[in-house]
Amino acid sequence: MAGLNILSQTPSPWQLSASPTSSSLSYSLRFPHFYDFNNIYNCGDFKCWKIGSTNFPLSGNPRAKRHPLSSQMLPHLSNSSGSGYSWMQDKSASCDNFSPNGKKQGPLNAVSSKELAQVSSVDDLYEFICSGPLISKIGLTSEKVAESIDKWIEYGLRLCRLFQLNQLALNEAQKIRIYHYYIPVFLWCEQEISQHSSKFKEEEEIPPLVIGFSAPQGCGKTTLVFALEYLFKITGRRAATISIDDFYLTAEEQAKLRDSNPGNLLLEFRGNAGSHDLPLSVETLTALSKLTKEGECTFLTCATFQLGTASICLTNIQLHPGVKMKLPRYDKSAYSGRGDRADPSEWPEVEGPLPVILFEGWMLGFKPLPPEVVKAVDPQKLQLEMVNKNLETYYDAWHKFVKSWIVIKIQDPSYVYQWRLQAEIAMRADGKPGMTDEEVKDFVSRYLPAYKAYLPTLYSEGPSGSDPEHVLLIDIDEGRNPILGC
Repeated sequence: MAGLNILSQTPSPWQLSASPTSSSLSYSLRFPHFYDFNNIYNCGDFKCWKIGSTNFPLSGNPRAKRHPLSSQMLPHLSNSSGSGYSWMQDKSASCDNFSPNGKKQGPLNAVSSKELAQVSSVDDLYEFICSGPLISKIGLTSEKVAESIDKWIEYGLRLCRLFQLNQLALNEAQKIRIYHYYIPVFLWCEQEISQHSSKFKEEEEIPPLVIGFSAPQGCGKTTLVFALEYLFKITGRRAATISIDDFYLTAEEQAKLRDSNPGNLLLEFRGNAGSHDLPLSVETLTALSKLTKEGECTFLTCATFQLGTASICLTNIQLHPGVKMKLPRYDKSAYSGRGDRADPSEWPEVEGPLPVILFEGWMLGFKPLPPEVVKAVDPQKLQLEMVNKNLETYYDAWHKFVKSWIVIKIQDPSYVYQWRLQAEIAMRADGKPGMTDEEVKDFVSRYLPAYKAYLPTLYSEGPSGSDPEHVLLIDIDEGRNPILGC
């Protein structure tokens, strides 16, 4: 839904527009497959020191004061400001070689905090990491952080390069986003993949783990997934990224949905349950699950499965391990912003073997509710009733494939309106076409009934069909940063 956005309410360089030569890719590029991760990985004069796996004399008592890392373990560097120990190097301040879509991108700016982060040593970084709200949630202790501090340093450097941040001048919001959010979530994903793989015998093929990301529009989930795919890339693993947006109905099919539900504003345009091509979802997720190793692709002419009460026949579904496949994409700019499925010739290709699939969406994990609950949310218009009925078929199409979940929780659904308004104001200020304030209000109003109806259950019970042991719930504030849950 949203373009890539990290840390700021100001225009983000990750909100990309069309390349003049790629009309079918003129929609906001949230597709990491079009970025040259190898170029990022090799850019500049990158060096990262290794701290090693030394056992540090740290207390196991979480209330005890953490013992600082020994200064003998710190890399000694000097910079022009005269600070002795720095955990980031001067030459890694930018990555000029990385230009997604052929465009140079400037550094990201975080308006939520202009104060520079007070981090001048590995010891400072260690203390900051351990203070993060997700550390205990993902099963880490101060000892484990100390033992893996070299990984934290390297991942932080890589992410700063990816987002063209000056590692020596991170502000507080940027530091939080990298070390309290992106890296902890990546480490949790690694744990989930490891647990998933351990369930299979050595001679068995291991299907990729599907990790679902359920998060409201504008909260930064696309940027999070983008960062995660990059971290998987630099650690030698392929990841496929797919969004529920990719499964929207074609423009023609959406028009039929609108005509068959006259007066229902929730189904007039794409977005709510009912506006997705569920057979395409099943075909794509099933084929992705077969990308377990390198080899020739084989296809079956037709495969039948049950979707609710309907029997669906799919063609071209991949049934055996194959080497690559194309992922559907949606062009939101088509038909003056109404949208249409992108031409298949422009769909990105993903290759096996895949250890992980990152599947994200604003309504991913929503469960259908009893009729009386739906009526309480929408007492007069009764437009949510059809959306709720449509949602009954989404478990078989989406949720049954997801084995691990990341749920990003917001305190107030009105944040969605504020975030969207910020994005549109920024676009207009940049001379680009953007919705007026009234258009933003109308746009968001078509999603708010679903948020009000389904978010309470999502937060209290977890996503549809989920195992509580494999759900990471992340509370974020209005600035999109993780906070301690209430």
